[in-house]
Amino acid sequence: MTAWHPDLLGPDWEHTTLALGRDVDGPLVATLVRQTGAPTRGPAALHVHGYNDYFFHTHVADALARAGWTLYGLDLRRSGRSRRPGQLPHWTTDLSEYHTELDMAADVLARQGHDRLAVIGHSTGGLVGACWAHERRSTTAVDAVVLNSPWLDLNGPWHRRLTTAAALAVIGRVRPRRVVERRPSSYSARLHVDAGGRWAFDQAFKPPTGVPVRAGWLLAVRRAQARVARGLDIRVPVLVCTSGSSGPGNADNPRLDRQETVLDVRHMWRLAPRLGRHVTVSRIDGGVHDLSLSGDAPREEYLRTVTGFLDRVARATRPG
Repeated sequence: MTAWHPDLLGPDWEHTTLALGRDVDGPLVATLVRQTGAPTRGPAALHVHGYNDYFFHTHVADALARAGWTLYGLDLRRSGRSRRPGQLPHWTTDLSEYHTELDMAADVLARQGHDRLAVIGHSTGGLVGACWAHERRSTTAVDAVVLNSPWLDLNGPWHRRLTTAAALAVIGRVRPRRVVERRPSSYSARLHVDAGGRWAFDQAFKPPTGVPVRAGWLLAVRRAQARVARGLDIRVPVLVCTSGSSGPGNADNPRLDRQETVLDVRHMWRLAPRLGRHVTVSRIDGGVHDLSLSGDAPREEYLRTVTGFLDRVARATRPG
């Protein structure tokens, strides 16, 4: 039986730890989070966070609950609640290692009684979720995929992306833990209530200073993105949601809280058709990088889009 414990989100939330063995830096775990007393039957959705992030999206859980879906958050290994002393935050040299905790989480949900599963992946979590759904395409592990601003390509013009990929192929193998980028996240800083934003998340798990990007991790991302570029074969419905425009991530950008300032939405639009057989793209004007953390109107539009998509999935896959 799965043991659940009180969670940092408060008395209405609980979590369980998924043991993943250990590596040279110590024990590896993932953390599955759910609302206390939420239904353990019917359809469920699994939220997979991005880089410099963790699960705190209780308002998304509320919106999905009204639509008949139970939302679970998954903090991946070395991230958020799952990071242990001595571990580099979000560190991996192969994004497919996250498939293990996705498999384990899906198994927990199935054993509880959930009969359908949607994975909701944000940014790097969207890349992870898409690749997992592709690898599990011949199983019944997942019934739908929702991608919230998925990171499907490196930023910048094609020649810069090509140069970056060539450099990573060398540095990522020889010195995988070398820091190749270190800068604050104006986007994350603006979201927090301390800077006048709407969200009171734990800045130890989502620091405004950002998380240093290391060569081995970025090489792992690039390899997964190359797989997307070649074309995936996700066989269940896929919804890709993006902002309506991209802009600079500088603190002085007057539209910092009204557009995508981390990735390039044009990359998402170009690569979305390569994800699978049934892909829908929805553009949310005024949305930020994590569309669920946008201002009121775009956030509500995003949540309506997601719940409407999931409702169609539920009706199409209803058992019996």
